[in-house]
Amino acid sequence: MDAPIKSKLSHASLERSAVRKVATRIVPFVALMFFINYLDRTAIGFAGPGGMNTDLALSAAQFGFASGIFFIAYILLEVPSNIALHKFGARRWLARIMVSWGLVSVLFTWVQNFEQLWILRFALGVAEAGFFPGAIFFLSFWVPARHRAKILSLFYLAQPLTTVVGAPLAGWLINQHGLFGLEGWRIMFFGVGMPAIIVGVIAWFYLVDKPADAKWLTADEKTWLTNALEKERDTTSEGGAAHHSIKGAFRNGRVWILGGVYFGLVYGFYTLAFFLPTIIAGFEQQFGGKLDILQRGLVTAIPYLPAAVALYLWSRYAGKHGVKAWHVALPAAIGAVSIPLALFAGSPAATIAVITVTASSIFAAFPLMWTLPSRFLTGAAAATGVALIGAIGNLAGFVAPYITGMLKDLTGSYVVPMFLVGGFMLMSCLLMVSLNRKGLPVESRSEAEASEAAGVESL
Repeated sequence: MDAPIKSKLSHASLERSAVRKVATRIVPFVALMFFINYLDRTAIGFAGPGGMNTDLALSAAQFGFASGIFFIAYILLEVPSNIALHKFGARRWLARIMVSWGLVSVLFTWVQNFEQLWILRFALGVAEAGFFPGAIFFLSFWVPARHRAKILSLFYLAQPLTTVVGAPLAGWLINQHGLFGLEGWRIMFFGVGMPAIIVGVIAWFYLVDKPADAKWLTADEKTWLTNALEKERDTTSEGGAAHHSIKGAFRNGRVWILGGVYFGLVYGFYTLAFFLPTIIAGFEQQFGGKLDILQRGLVTAIPYLPAAVALYLWSRYAGKHGVKAWHVALPAAIGAVSIPLALFAGSPAATIAVITVTASSIFAAFPLMWTLPSRFLTGAAAATGVALIGAIGNLAGFVAPYITGMLKDLTGSYVVPMFLVGGFMLMSCLLMVSLNRKGLPVESRSEAEASEAAGVESL
């Protein structure tokens, strides 16, 4: 066998083994952190119809405000948090964030009124600020661009699976009403807060900041990963300071447009996350019948299992053929059309089916959108740009539940709020198309074929 062929096979073997080790050692643990993160921030969506709204005498607007105020603090501190992560190291910073939000989450067990509720939600936003963009940025230290769609899809699976597992879990915890003399929703808050503290402490010792420090990689695998990632950073940096400076990230129009894309997707996502349990509870009045708390949790989980499958399969397809703008725009368009259609379904089953399509479209778009910033940003600009996109998008985390609750109070139904969701998701589709026309750098077919040739498509 010729030496060049042997060399290619050697590089392919190193690439395959290195990326697979990252996919099995780093990604599942960071996904577990994301699982707990999402469960903590959306626990209020289960607590509301599970007795909290009644016990604290909350209106729909107050519930929406308390749900959304989390994101104001999160947005204000997201960029500074990611800059700190870049400075102090992802391992320390992500562990610190996790323990902080776990401590705040546990305090919800003893909330007594609306004022305490929204103050604690704001404090939770302060504690969690920077976790998600920090996790995305951290994974970019470990995975070359041509594998990022696959790896981010594995990471992002934690989000829909949080609802698949978390909704029945939350229902079961709420059903433990009277344990330790507490209402069920208070037990639920305590039960989802403690794991964050435990896993945060473990993260301090388990995570590694960069491949060169990983004891579970061979010397050759460390060298291959380090060289591949450095080569990417050097290529991206050839664009000048605008691609790797903090100021460059703020001045980059593509960052702001991606922020708008993310805003529309997040608007749809958090409307479902916070109000789907309440909408399902309303089935009892609209269609008759009676569901207990656990059954509501199980019904709430139904749309998210197909969404997890759609996320994974769509990411694999896009990763194999090279991520293009339409891989994000098409799911956004489907979600824009489907969410208002749920209003006209004639039964609970039909409503859940349409909502399943919406959830699947949102989750199919999320991980692919997050592969794009690292294609035109590196270094501090990448940390800042990812955080800025997250901050813009997460503004919808405040706007969506608050406006949804307010419009529900004003109109007496969810008709207007759901059409508004469709409008924002259509905006995401159109912005993605416009971004493509401006020359968005995406994964080329040759890169995708290189990934496939390395045999990593089996991840």
